Amino acid sequence: MECAKDDRYIASTVVDHITPHRGDEVLFWARWNWQALCKRCHDSKTARGE
Repeated sequence: MECAKDDRYIASTVVDHITPHRGDEVLFWARWNWQALCKRCHDSKTARGE
């Protein structure tokens, strides 16, 4: 995500939900809604409410 835009390549350590699930079990378990991110990018995305 942001890492690649900055030409940084960090190992992904977190499974992120592309669309926030907000407790919706269907979205939580939907594999099409998952992406791998490093912790820094995940935390940044989550803080923005995305």
